Amino acid sequence: MLKIISEIKKYFPYILYSTKSKLKSEVAGSYLNSLWWIINPLCMMLIYMFVVVVVFKSQEPNFPIFVFVGLTLWDYFNRIISSSAKLIKGNRNIINKVYIPKYILLIINSFVMLFKFFISLIIIFIFILIFKIHISLKILFFIPIVIVLYLFTFGAGMIIMHFGVYMGDLHNIIRILLRFIFYFSGVFYNLELRVPSPYNKILLTFNPIASLINEARNVLINNINPNFLLLLIWGVISLILTAIGFKLIRKYENSYSKVMS
Repeated sequence: MLKIISEIKKYFPYILYSTKSKLKSEVAGSYLNSLWWIINPLCMMLIYMFVVVVVFKSQEPNFPIFVFVGLTLWDYFNRIISSSAKLIKGNRNIINKVYIPKYILLIINSFVMLFKFFISLIIIFIFILIFKIHISLKILFFIPIVIVLYLFTFGAGMIIMHFGVYMGDLHNIIRILLRFIFYFSGVFYNLELRVPSPYNKILLTFNPIASLINEARNVLINNINPNFLLLLIWGVISLILTAIGFKLIRKYENSYSKVMS
């Protein structure tokens, strides 16, 4: 673990440089430039507000924010996991020229997505103020929720990244699996109310994304303490996944170039 921390410190300037380069390349040549990072999630928020409030005439209080919180967490998880299977193959030119620990590629990808994630969070907090939702110190409990989300996504992403080198169809399998998980994560609906018992409790306990989305909504919208035991359990599982991912990549990373050649 100390060696990993030492490597991250060593390559941290490269991580920041690559993150900035990827973000700049996404908006290069556009007239609005970096404003797109704000416009894109803001338009998403407004579109879903229109669909939920005007089209479906939902009477559930603060439902647009309810949906956007779910979408923000899901979008981060979905983008990292879906891109992980092709992350090493997609960077084979870099890998073949210079040595970097392969998990550094995932850290760079996660930093890019975190940047967009935090922009979406700013928009959420602005709408929380507009909708006059009560804010208390319990909102600070959102921080450990984000940490668990990052660790779980990172750990799962590393494992997928490793097997993506050897399994050409893994990307398509992950896309189908993510679609399945999406509909059972309560992004657009309240799992506790819409799914009959005991299946709602099962989903909120054993589906990590459903759990984290639900806890984030409780903290940000309902002013309710999160389920600390559930967060601790998923935090421990996330650390285990991360350790497994590190071990796999450290053991086999020298053979990746041969497999891809």
